[in-house]
Amino acid sequence: FPEMLSNPKLVLVQGALNVVKQQNVILSCLSESGSPPVRYTLFRHNQQVSALNRSDLTPALFTLTVSSASDVGEYKCKAEYNISSGGKYSNSLNFTLIEPVSKPVVSSPTSQAKKGQNVTLSCLSENGSLPITYVFFKGTQNISPQKTMQKREAAVIFLFIDSLSDFGTYKCKASNSFPNNTKYSNGFNFTLAEERSYSQPLVISLGLILLLLITGFALAIPFFIIPLYKASE
Repeated sequence: FPEMLSNPKLVLVQGALNVVKQQNVILSCLSESGSPPVRYTLFRHNQQVSALNRSDLTPALFTLTVSSASDVGEYKCKAEYNISSGGKYSNSLNFTLIEPVSKPVVSSPTSQAKKGQNVTLSCLSENGSLPITYVFFKGTQNISPQKTMQKREAAVIFLFIDSLSDFGTYKCKASNSFPNNTKYSNGFNFTLAEERSYSQPLVISLGLILLLLITGFALAIPFFIIPLYKASE
């Protein structure tokens, strides 16, 4: 009788659990105790992917190519004798597909600001695997610590407009675990809001009063001035 099989071990021997499209990974499946020949079957989400027979105590090597999101998820392998109706299952390995971030968009609720005003800037990449890390810049100078977002939501910073030099060009960059992939936004500029002079409302008020006086005088001519003129003749 063949020796009882141990639960096989599923090991990643090439690649990473975070994979990109068209990446190859190699999995090894081996029961350390048992009597060959042994049949090893690889499953993804309980669906058979591939099967290999081993006539000695060497691992079964499965090569996978990740071409779409359907190729990632939970993998397990099963070891069994050809003459057996049972089998032993391995641990599971979970693969995650990572995608590059899209070009982020930097924005603000207001495009105009004046000195002494608090404003906000937000940065968001619509696509890309989470988490995504954002950094804000003014010109080429970093003006914020890294902000890592675990959800698909914008990173936000608060700014105080203190002088005209704060009206420069603002940008942000986004990155994630996708290798060699960092995207920068377009530039965003605040424009200086025109500050109305305190004397302007006064001038407008005086002008309205003068207009009302002239209008009142014109309306009074037929009722008061003309009768007085006729009475004096």
